[in-house]
Amino acid sequence: MVLTALALEYAAVRAHLTDRAEHVHRDGTRVEVGGLDGTPWQVALAELGEGVVNAAAMTTQLVTWLRPQAILFVGIAGSLKDDIEIGDVVIGTKVYGIHGGKWTPQGFLARPEAWHASNALLQAARSAARDLPDVRSHFKPIASGDVVLADAEAEIAGHLRTHYNDTAAIEMEGSGAAHAAHVNSQLDALVIRGISDHADATKTATDTTGSRQQAARQAAEVARAVLHKHRPHTPHPGSAGDHITFQGGTFYGPVIGKITG
Repeated sequence: MVLTALALEYAAVRAHLTDRAEHVHRDGTRVEVGGLDGTPWQVALAELGEGVVNAAAMTTQLVTWLRPQAILFVGIAGSLKDDIEIGDVVIGTKVYGIHGGKWTPQGFLARPEAWHASNALLQAARSAARDLPDVRSHFKPIASGDVVLADAEAEIAGHLRTHYNDTAAIEMEGSGAAHAAHVNSQLDALVIRGISDHADATKTATDTTGSRQQAARQAAEVARAVLHKHRPHTPHPGSAGDHITFQGGTFYGPVIGKITG
């Protein structure tokens, strides 16, 4: 299952899928399911919208419905390091939830939460990166929180430098999706983010150059390469009843609600 927050991220991943068909959950959530050339995967693709809480809730709903074998959250992010440039891709070795902590008379005391990437997907990504010479990939932690950072001198930027100094990029959904994957049978999960800006005062101007579309395409290309390396587990045998089975695909099992094509 590949999750995105924004329409441009969705479009970048969708371009890699073949024979797409739309499926609708009884509560209205929609996914497109398609093949990925050169692989046995059937990929369910969803656009969730922005925000950590929304990502956690929607990912949980989709996992319950579709029973995926793996989750990739694919999209764009701002760089927090001088040597990570626009168009580079950061593959999250872990994702930090950056808002946990306690304010005291002595200042802010961080209470970090972190979700580590699946070893299987991370190893597939490292292998895939070696086959993508035109994409500069970085294996680094990612910061995730409900904030758009457009000022390198803002208080939150200082907070990240102090308490999450190894963080390479900042985005808004990865920790929600990672937490949902963790509490749902500890699913394999990986966050892949193309860099669209430097998370500073130049963000608005940079966005007008097409950097967001470029970053989304780079992230989608890495996701495609990861799935070429990673392989599905053997699916459970099909059974009678209201179910849908994608043999060799990314999900199978009970379907909640009505499936439409």
